Amino acid sequence: MPFVIAKDGTQIFYKDWGSGRPVVFSHGWPLTADAWDPQLQLVADNGYRAIAHDRRGGGRSSQPWEGNDLDTYADDLAQLIETLDLRDVILVGHSTGGGEVARYIGRYGTDRVAKAVLLSAIAPLMVKTDANPEGLPIEVFDDIRKGILTDRSQFYEDLSASFYGANRPASQVSKGIRDAFWMWSMQVGIKGAYDCVKAFSETDLTEDLRGFDVPTLIVHGDDDQIVPIVAAGNKSSAIVKDVDYKVYPGAPHGLAMVAPFADKFNADLLAFVRA
Repeated sequence: MPFVIAKDGTQIFYKDWGSGRPVVFSHGWPLTADAWDPQLQLVADNGYRAIAHDRRGGGRSSQPWEGNDLDTYADDLAQLIETLDLRDVILVGHSTGGGEVARYIGRYGTDRVAKAVLLSAIAPLMVKTDANPEGLPIEVFDDIRKGILTDRSQFYEDLSASFYGANRPASQVSKGIRDAFWMWSMQVGIKGAYDCVKAFSETDLTEDLRGFDVPTLIVHGDDDQIVPIVAAGNKSSAIVKDVDYKVYPGAPHGLAMVAPFADKFNADLLAFVRA
């Protein structure tokens, strides 16, 4: 299997499909690169090079004890881009992956980046603070940590409902999609999954977003039960300069995988890539 070696020796698995201008995908927590397969095939079928990696701590990548934080995730993404010598890159990040993309641009700039896509992204800050009253209380994230440590299998099975909006009356989410979520999540080590909760909830990405100087597509569902739009998409779109902000009415957090939202996102993504 193809790997790049991170600065601390961690092996980062990646998949590399097609050829042409590179589109690099960063996945959400607690998933793997496989969650992006439909979009990888979409862009590869349309003449682009589609690349996605498993974040450290899960999937086919190594599970180190240290480095489960957004700075290191961004460094791993940089290592992937530099090892493959990718240029004129379009970065696409979902949820925690969106935070990874933001922190990458904050740390490394946009010399190798042409465009960015933030889908249901955690930026600028998820946790509620005096300066961020729209955020979620810290107790929400404490409950997530408790779920990981006590019965992560059942926790992930339950989480898949709100992740994809399967708990809504009009939901079209299949059992197969929820099973896939559980399978990917169970491939993530407890340590990496646990540490990442702090990373995605308490990392302030405001200054990273201010560093965006490339065309950026921000997509967020207004029924996102995981990363509420009021603290994320609405705020990020007000910070990023050259932004196209699309709100999907009724869409859940994992909208890229479920009908009827997946088709709309795929069309918007491909149009943005081609523009």
